[in-house]
Amino acid sequence: MTFFKATVTASAVLLASTALAKTDVTVAMQLEPPHLDPTSAAAGAIDSVLYSNVFEGLTRFGPDGSVNPGLAESWDISEDGLTYTFHLREGVKFHDGTDLDASDVVFSLDRARAEDSANAQKALFAGIASVEAVDPATVKLTLSAPNGSMLFNLAWGDAVIVAPESIETIKQTPIGTGAFKFDNWVQGDKIDLSRNENYWGTPAKLDKATFKFISDPTAAFAAMMAEDIDAFVGYPAPENIPQFEADPRFQVILGNTEGETILGTNNKQPPFDNLKVRKALAHAIDRQAIIDGAMFGLGTPIGSHFAPHNPDYVDLTGNSQYDPELAKKLLAEAGFADGFKTTLKLPPPSYARRGGEIIAAQLRAVGIDAEISNLEWAQWLEQVFRGKDFGLTIVSHTEPFDIGIYARPDYYFQYDNAEFQSLIEDLNVEADGDKRSEMIKKAQNIIAEDYVNAYLFQLAIPTIAKAGLQGMWEDAPTQAVDLTAVGWAD
Repeated sequence: MTFFKATVTASAVLLASTALAKTDVTVAMQLEPPHLDPTSAAAGAIDSVLYSNVFEGLTRFGPDGSVNPGLAESWDISEDGLTYTFHLREGVKFHDGTDLDASDVVFSLDRARAEDSANAQKALFAGIASVEAVDPATVKLTLSAPNGSMLFNLAWGDAVIVAPESIETIKQTPIGTGAFKFDNWVQGDKIDLSRNENYWGTPAKLDKATFKFISDPTAAFAAMMAEDIDAFVGYPAPENIPQFEADPRFQVILGNTEGETILGTNNKQPPFDNLKVRKALAHAIDRQAIIDGAMFGLGTPIGSHFAPHNPDYVDLTGNSQYDPELAKKLLAEAGFADGFKTTLKLPPPSYARRGGEIIAAQLRAVGIDAEISNLEWAQWLEQVFRGKDFGLTIVSHTEPFDIGIYARPDYYFQYDNAEFQSLIEDLNVEADGDKRSEMIKKAQNIIAEDYVNAYLFQLAIPTIAKAGLQGMWEDAPTQAVDLTAVGWAD
């Protein structure tokens, strides 16, 4: 009888542990996407939720920033560098059950590069002369000039492959080929995903994944401590990190992003069309005070729009050292001895809101009165990014290797330099590694010496997670919370 009881007890324990095995995850972020089409908006929050999870491109970024095969299992590049032939994987289906073939790739890339395209990174596709379906499993890209960055460009979230039949509803109901399917979006609260049982590749370990949106740092702390969420990526209150590090329930993952955090400047709006004013602005700012005050020490000072962990990085912080007296002198030389008024429009992230208060005080000390406007993400995109209706703003550019945006005069900070534009054109077609390195360093110097923006710091990405969660990316080489390899420890 005793033996029978023991056997039943052991079985009950086994069943209980099996029942308790966790197969879902709830991950919190500060920003909610404005919609769910990564190919027609600049909001990084869209990619954070959908990149790799729901949508995939011909190539994809790995957690170390490498460019790897995606929907294309291989490719051939012609000797002249003008033709890329992509060989698609077999058996790939969209989440609606339709097959992916070459015609979908042609549709997606033609849509991204079309004259009326709403793609926020349309410049990525500017060098593509044509896209052709050779057969259902083969796509040929013909370039107008060699472009050593083409495989890199095709890994961006803006280059994912979409289903033609889904375009009418893609902003609310995204249909991709990824390891997770979109289930539900409760706006203002969460997005639910579930495992794609027909995924072509390694299936997701999780059955379900929920992205929860918590904008307030205090609420973020409360939700994490109560274990209402399993992880918070880009945790917005770094002052709490020591508390999480001391709590065995949690793990703290500190990584780097590609995010150059800048005081964005409207180069066409007076007085910022004056180089001396922009230079004064840069010297009025104490970067370390912002890093310490807004980020509690998390962040690396930068002096140009380039990531410090890149091998071609040049430390140009000495060009714009904190020197308020020099700032006042430059303003006087520019005709603004009594200072001036401007706007400082801030999107929701903590680095912007907290950093904005510190910067406004620093600018006030040299005579620049920056009126703060706190905007929601959709407002920021409308007023600043698209409308160019601003004097100053703070934003972190988290796209990888994106110094090329300074070659676009219509970009929101409206910098127009023919020498720089020519340099980027040459860089795009240069294959020699040493020559590319020289060009990249020159590009950093040009925009630093033109004081296009005031360069603040490289954004760190702290992730707070429950102790048993495995497979989260440490760094963010692109805007992605990739859950495809995430699971719970046994």
